[in-house]
Amino acid sequence: INLTNQWISSKMLRPFLFFITQPSSWYKGQQTKTVKSISRCFKIILNSINSMDQSKNFCSFAVGFPEERSIWLYQAKKLISLCSCILARCDHCCCKDVNMVEISTLTMRLAISLTDCKTWKNLTSENTRAADASVETLIEFIGTRQSGTYRCVRRYIKCFGPHVTPGKIDSAIAPDDQLLVTASAVTLALRPFNSTRADMGVDLTGAAKEYFTLILTIPYICKRLPPLLLPALKHISVLQPSLSILLISKDKIFEEISKLEQSEVSNVDNSTIPYCGWALGNLITLATEHDDLSNSGCFIQGLDCCLYVDAINCISQNLLKCFEESKGMLHCIDDRATNNTSITEEADTNDSCRTKTLFMDLLKPIYQQWHLRKLLILAKEDVPCDRETNHDLDQRQVKRRSLKLTDIICFYYYMLRIFSSLNPSIGPLPILNMLSFTPGFLVDLWGTLEISIFGQTGQKSQEPEHVKQLAGSSSGEQISSTRQRRNTKDTPKKWANVLHKITGKSNDADDTNLSDSLTSENSNDDALILWDIETMRQGSEGIGKDVMHMLHLFCAIYGHLLLVLDDIEFYEKQIPFTLEQQRKIASALNTFVYNSFLQNSGSGNKPLIDVTVRCLNLLYERDSRHRFCPSSLWLSPARTGRIPIAAAARAHEAAFASLVGTTSGIPTRSSVLTTVPHVYPFEER
Repeated sequence: INLTNQWISSKMLRPFLFFITQPSSWYKGQQTKTVKSISRCFKIILNSINSMDQSKNFCSFAVGFPEERSIWLYQAKKLISLCSCILARCDHCCCKDVNMVEISTLTMRLAISLTDCKTWKNLTSENTRAADASVETLIEFIGTRQSGTYRCVRRYIKCFGPHVTPGKIDSAIAPDDQLLVTASAVTLALRPFNSTRADMGVDLTGAAKEYFTLILTIPYICKRLPPLLLPALKHISVLQPSLSILLISKDKIFEEISKLEQSEVSNVDNSTIPYCGWALGNLITLATEHDDLSNSGCFIQGLDCCLYVDAINCISQNLLKCFEESKGMLHCIDDRATNNTSITEEADTNDSCRTKTLFMDLLKPIYQQWHLRKLLILAKEDVPCDRETNHDLDQRQVKRRSLKLTDIICFYYYMLRIFSSLNPSIGPLPILNMLSFTPGFLVDLWGTLEISIFGQTGQKSQEPEHVKQLAGSSSGEQISSTRQRRNTKDTPKKWANVLHKITGKSNDADDTNLSDSLTSENSNDDALILWDIETMRQGSEGIGKDVMHMLHLFCAIYGHLLLVLDDIEFYEKQIPFTLEQQRKIASALNTFVYNSFLQNSGSGNKPLIDVTVRCLNLLYERDSRHRFCPSSLWLSPARTGRIPIAAAARAHEAAFASLVGTTSGIPTRSSVLTTVPHVYPFEER
């Protein structure tokens, strides 16, 4: 047979592509015969491409007449789809079929040859441009969903487990051939990003969406692939479009990821980590170069860190939403079928812990100081970057954007929440340790939060002199002796109140007078109003999302730091805040916590309330030991919301009595009394 390009195209490929794409050809009884037929066909095409004779080279059609180009492009697309399908069927980890191993190698050789005109032997300087145009059109097809390339590459890569050692794989394929096939598969997936048209600014929306949805969501992909191939995935030409397309089409991408997860969940053992979580970990790993031993590292060269932070924040927000919908990661295993045996449940638990460990390893750069410092430097430099907000050539828009401190705050707020959900043993300790002891970050964080709470004028305003003197002239011993004298003086009145309570009688007027007299004894009305921060009077319901994120992160970090901050640093050196700033912090948290309880904030704000209560109580304990705040500061939020003592006592008893046998929560004022009792004077409590 004279194997001309015309014969190959019309007599061989045309019927071959028709029959080979029929489902019946892959039945078990036909599979061996089909594989051999494909192998012979691919060998003929590869020999043709390597021929110097233009009449025998199949790819000469790519530079021929328009009709020949159309035929070549159609058949080349079919061949690419077939190559991808064969790649997906190849499992090198346990493949012992010699025929399947051989065809997988031929498949990748053919796919690479078709998409690289430099391998065509018949090209001349005259038809190079036409060949490039045909190849670019074929590469565009690879980036579309119709080709199925990314889905098949995903299936192939998922066959590899983490830390695969080629010498230990029970497979008929040689390690070098396995590396060749894997490298070819990665090259094929990255072709759309490295094409000539991509360098000219041609739209990569389709390829970037497919790559992000199907490749970046592969669990620990960086540990599955050989280290030799990782620089290709880390290259800015691949990573930057992936980050950009996420911000442009995040709703569609997350919807596709959710559908993908639902379709694969029955075949995936590590179901405890949502697919968007793996995308988060993979992006952080690909965007950074770090050394675990020295805790040093850097971002990859040319990375737009503002784009990186925005993309990570976007994925983190979606991941936390997934956690809330699944009632948290800790309950994920409990939601499985109840008919499993205890042995199976134990194995699932071990797999879940192992999966979480692998996932947390991907996030190591997050709690290394170099990562935060480089972001802070970029935020202070305030260098704007041009970013496209629409890939449509007719409606292309460019937005100038620079990295802000608030972006970094949101970044670590989300990471704090993620670590708390995924790391039940030590929680967010790695991040808290890093954030607490990074010089200047906590001060900058409070500076931004202070402006949001007090405004520009409130930030610069000074405290009245009598407030400073009152707060600074007392010590812990003086407070203790004052309370002791006051308790001795008011003992008869307290016993009278107890008798009124027992008899069921209420002397509201006396109680009110007692409360007023005690309040006036400690501070006047002006001082009470001074420490009742207006922006915090609505609790968690009255602040914006940005302020909520800043407040949560600040309280978590400062509460962690207060555990190790000694009195010399706090009072004498006044590190990290002056005593005046400490009073502002205490007053803001005090007002916020009290009013959050009054507003009966929902469970969605519980993490925020928990960290603010913890930080507030640590400040109050320190003030109890060595006074730095006036008593009016602690009493100010509840100055207008008090009820007579006897009535409060009866309501408290009735409320707790009604809780027996019910699932309702503790009433609001009881929560205040048990959580932040200092908002009421000691005698009233």
